[in-house]
Formats: sequence, C-alpha cells, structure tokens
Amino acid sequence: MDIRDDPGHIRLTGITAIGHHGVLASEKAQGQPFIVDVDATVLLETGSDRLSDTVNYAELARAVIAEITGDPVDLIETLTGRIADRCLALDSRIRAVSITVHKPHAPVGVPLADVAVALTRSRQ
Repeated sequence: MDIRDDPGHIRLTGITAIGHHGVLASEKAQGQPFIVDVDATVLLETGSDRLSDTVNYAELARAVIAEITGDPVDLIETLTGRIADRCLALDSRIRAVSITVHKPHAPVGVPLADVAVALTRSRQ
C-alpha cells in the first residue's frame, strides 16, 4: 500500500503582544493588546523526529510578535498582511498561511467583544 502525507497544519492560537496600531493618535501612543492566530499549511515530515525537519513554531511565534510590536500601521488589515508575508518568508515548507488578528479593545464606539480580520495567503 502506497501512503503519502498531504500537507498538514501547524496552528498557533492566542499569540499576544502590545502593539501601537490604529487610526487614532491615542492608539499609537498608548498601545493595546493584539491577539493573533496562525494556521500554517505545511509539508510535514512525519517520519523524522528532528526539529530541523519541520517548521519551528517557536520561530513562527516570534515572527508574529515582531510584527505586532513593530512599526505601527493604521489598519489591522495591513498588519494581517504583514504577518502573513513574514510567516511565508520564514520557511519554504509553509505552503499557505491563514492569519486572524484580533483587536479586542478597538475603539468603535459600541460595546463589543472583539474585532478581527482574517486573511489566507499562499505561495504562487
């Protein structure tokens, strides 16, 4: 019987850091928590038990934190795209990535639990 592995997924949920993103000057000055979920479609090597044979999810999480805490942008749509691009650039075994950026304290003027933007980006 021939068996092959289809691409698998590495999922990181709830990556949290303070960022200074937003349209309002107060958002850029004070900062607020951003929470990111990553679902990376990857070529998994299930026959190996070596870290070097897979995507290092600690590096993936650090890349997300670097974008959250990096240069401020106005829109979380822009931040979501930057995170997706950085994740794809991290490791060629990442074939696609779905990113959700949560901004639970978004100043929208009405009570709400969360504002989130989700994006899926893949290699050509």
